[in-house]
Amino acid sequence: MSYTALYRKYRPAEFDDVKGQEHIVTTLKNQIKADRIGHAYLFCGTRGTGKTTVAKIFARAVNCEHPVDGSPCGECPACRAIASDTAMNVIEIDAASNNGVENIRQIREEVSYSPTEGRFKVYIIDEVHMLSAGAFNALLKTLEEPPAYVIFILATTEPHKIPVTILSRCQRYDFRHISIDTIAGRLKELIEKEGVEAEEKAVRYVAKAADGSMRDALSLLDQCLAFYMGEKLTYEHALEVLGAVDTEVFSRLLRGILSGDVSAAVRLLDEMIIQGRELGQFVTDFIWYLRNILLVRNSDDMEDVLDMSAENLALLKEEAKMTEDTVIMRYIRIFSELSGQIRYSAQKRVLIEIALIRLCRPQMESTQDSLVDRIAHLEKQIAQGVIAPAPGQQRRIPADEKPEKEEQPLQMPKAIPEDIRQVVKNWNSIIRELSGPVRTYLKGVRLSLGGENKLLLVFDDQMAYTFVSEGNRRQEIETAISGRIGREVEIDLRQNETGQSAQESFPDLQKLVNMEIEIEDDTSDAW
Repeated sequence: MSYTALYRKYRPAEFDDVKGQEHIVTTLKNQIKADRIGHAYLFCGTRGTGKTTVAKIFARAVNCEHPVDGSPCGECPACRAIASDTAMNVIEIDAASNNGVENIRQIREEVSYSPTEGRFKVYIIDEVHMLSAGAFNALLKTLEEPPAYVIFILATTEPHKIPVTILSRCQRYDFRHISIDTIAGRLKELIEKEGVEAEEKAVRYVAKAADGSMRDALSLLDQCLAFYMGEKLTYEHALEVLGAVDTEVFSRLLRGILSGDVSAAVRLLDEMIIQGRELGQFVTDFIWYLRNILLVRNSDDMEDVLDMSAENLALLKEEAKMTEDTVIMRYIRIFSELSGQIRYSAQKRVLIEIALIRLCRPQMESTQDSLVDRIAHLEKQIAQGVIAPAPGQQRRIPADEKPEKEEQPLQMPKAIPEDIRQVVKNWNSIIRELSGPVRTYLKGVRLSLGGENKLLLVFDDQMAYTFVSEGNRRQEIETAISGRIGREVEIDLRQNETGQSAQESFPDLQKLVNMEIEIEDDTSDAW
């Protein structure tokens, strides 16, 4: 005998077997017991939540000769015929492949004939949102005034695509996402029936990976059991089969991102690829990990919601103290965008690497949350004493610390070309003539000499250097200079990579020129 998949083998045969949809099951059972059966039902919900299963149980229950508390008995000829798909009065239609007007016209012709056996003729139309506009119009009249012995059950995952005229004629039932506890409990029952041994942690991970779908959970469990036939299903086995990543890996990845270590983050991704992990699942799981951190930061009682061990929860709380809400929300935004892009991309690895670089380098973006991330990073550097003090401020030396040897002052250039001198004197006026963003990024720039008759602009801020270097912004500055002093001066842009501030690494022309002006003023006063 051929093997039967678990989701087919253990499909519920009565209402009490349906898990996680008690609000719907109770209502349908009460309607059957009170003989208040409607003529049209709409079952909505994501895949694998029990829409078609409940529809088939309902079709058996309304035709059962001896219903038990609103559920089919399973013993009468009608129940056995419907269960074996040989009943003539239960018709199941796939609207994805039978979505034309002709298919619906055929139904309209058939409903005029009463059922040959049982009380009701039940039409189950799956994925009803796939019907064409003409087919919906053809179905409308039949739904409005059906014969007393006809019941329509429409199932769909996208109810927003169904015309309002159809919705208003149906009793709507929304199938919920099934909780992890409910799915895990059902999986344990089936594992015991199958005579298989499995770790609690492995079962719960499969239930979590199913994302609220009981059918998906059974399919994933079937896949895990088949791969490790005859062995105990462990948490590591489940991760390997499903191409998932352990929580500890996400902890290492987040710490690397928070420290701005691009190479560590990319190396970790490379390890996951070598191990054969599924990259789409990797992105989804990391989003969930970031979500857990956000929840931990905003509530002290998250043990039940997060569904993780005490060790992992302690690690999560430790990492929650290392960052800010706005930073985590930025990470979630970037990876959520990545989740949509990676689904159909042939270069998944490249997209993930770009996203990791964006997380490590917030200065690459100009969005509000990235600016907040940069500010938080700067505040951390200031607290650690990484950033040098501003000009004119002296660093306090503790009593037990020996003062460092005083460095020799930078040698000032002996002669400054007259054109450069004029630019330095008029620099504030030149800046005011530039566009807003350029003017902002030039506020902290250092003016120095860049060669023969060249003005050197030195930037400490990498983002400011990158911004001014792009496009025609250099030409905009040169044009403003020539317009102010009447002569053209070539400028050179440079980013300070010496490890010191630009004030410490390059001669300050503004200071030198202003000093010369003061000396000249003093001389004129003396005469």
